[in-house]
Amino acid sequence: MAQESQKNGRLEGKIALITGAASGIGRATAERFAREGAKVALTDIDPDKGGKLAEELTKAGHDAFYQNLDVVDPDEWHAVVEAVTNRWGQLDILVNSAGIGRAKGLLDMSFDFWRQTISINLDGTFLGTQAAVDSMKDTGGGAIVNISSVLGFVGMSNISAYAASKGGVRLFTKAAAIECANKGYNVRVNSVHPGYIETPMVMRRFDKIAAAEREAEETRLKKSHPLGRLGKPEEIASMILYLASDEAAFVTGAEFVADGGYLAQ
Repeated sequence: MAQESQKNGRLEGKIALITGAASGIGRATAERFAREGAKVALTDIDPDKGGKLAEELTKAGHDAFYQNLDVVDPDEWHAVVEAVTNRWGQLDILVNSAGIGRAKGLLDMSFDFWRQTISINLDGTFLGTQAAVDSMKDTGGGAIVNISSVLGFVGMSNISAYAASKGGVRLFTKAAAIECANKGYNVRVNSVHPGYIETPMVMRRFDKIAAAEREAEETRLKKSHPLGRLGKPEEIASMILYLASDEAAFVTGAEFVADGGYLAQ
């Protein structure tokens, strides 16, 4: 759990908003940002887990709060950015980590399934980026980190909707970064592309597998990464931290892969 804020942390005095903060990569990022001195707004659609994390961070001496956010609702985005700026004066960092990952064959997929996947993963990233840039451009700029996937580069059977959404995040990030630079907003926008990470979303795939087959499937998934294991949320949080910090002041429109060698094969 969170430790006391570091003196002169890498995000000291920065104000961050993180979606999908109740679990997985979002949670690990929130905890890391707080330890690095950031004030952190946590958002999710799980008020129990999100609220509990905010309480834990506060008790550990960090400045944090939780607010529910449906990332496909423009009004809720407006409300949460307004809550951040009312509380702390501005928004410096946005991490678009909320997402959904489900498998469905091309011929078995309903249009609603397709639209929900695209909506949460891609529309949610667009709405968050739009809301953050609109705020950041008037307060000196900021940094946005969009969480994509290795499957934003390559395809795989039964995940066409997910791959399309994450590929969209990858190129949307580049276009948004160029526009922000050209218009002088001083907002950097980058994407992170994890391999398979030990998050609840990834590990749920094993719940549907018979116990006798689970170990073999876990082994297969681990071996699909040359390093021979799944990644840890904290490892992705470290990359997000770099992109959110002033250390990455000359980095925008870039894609950062953390995949244990998955894409190098």
